Amino acid sequence: MIDVKTKEEIQAMREGGKKLWRILQKLLSESVVGISLQTLEDHAQKYIKNEGGLPSFSTVKGYRWATCLCINDEVVHGIPSPYILQDGDVLTIDIGMIYKGFHTDSAWTKIISTPLSFRPPSRNLKMPDQVRHDRLSKETFLKIGEETLKKAISVAKAGNRVGHISQAIEQSITDAGYSVVRSLTGHGVGKTLHEEPMIPEYLDKPLERTPLLVSGMTLAIEVIYAMGKGAIVYSKDDGWTLASKDESLTAVFEQTIGIGESETSVLTGS
Repeated sequence: MIDVKTKEEIQAMREGGKKLWRILQKLLSESVVGISLQTLEDHAQKYIKNEGGLPSFSTVKGYRWATCLCINDEVVHGIPSPYILQDGDVLTIDIGMIYKGFHTDSAWTKIISTPLSFRPPSRNLKMPDQVRHDRLSKETFLKIGEETLKKAISVAKAGNRVGHISQAIEQSITDAGYSVVRSLTGHGVGKTLHEEPMIPEYLDKPLERTPLLVSGMTLAIEVIYAMGKGAIVYSKDDGWTLASKDESLTAVFEQTIGIGESETSVLTGS
């Protein structure tokens, strides 16, 4: 059953979402060469507490961390570890927070690089052609994900259907030559972290049979995709970390939104 929120409830989610977005931006800015995933997790726990919130992900049975941190081919549910970030790594930070009794959820992916203060003068640095090509390839890959999320949010409005969101994600990603991860979905969010409706990364049934979007719905729209085929497997023995089966690069871009009568708002934003 889909839980439709009141205006007051959506306002509480907006307050929490702004706080969560600030936390995510701090973590992304701190994600540079030399920092460990465990340090990012420790900071996330501290920032959430300082904002008066609680970690959403710790409400998932068996999961005790505030973040999911995924590197390169890892796509979701990466457990924070002592791993030290390296130049050129692609990191996804997924984080959720409970504030005033409501969850918000957001994720972003970035390329890791050395802090400017530690770099040699640019005139002395010559980037090999292959390194330059790999970097541009990764940048293009991530740009498509950001653009796709914007397209998906633009069709998430009252009167449309969940299928419009799925269709926008699938078309944008496949048109760019990449693959959506078909076995993972976005979801409703609010009083619990995962609510109905589920939002597939592709149109899995006739559009008119997908749930209708109405005012008061709050959704965590996720763009989950890979450079390769998009099939995923458990890549570690931790029972959580999922990665691309073909070991291709993956990324996730996610925002929590609130659907109003006349417009849709991004709740996890500035």
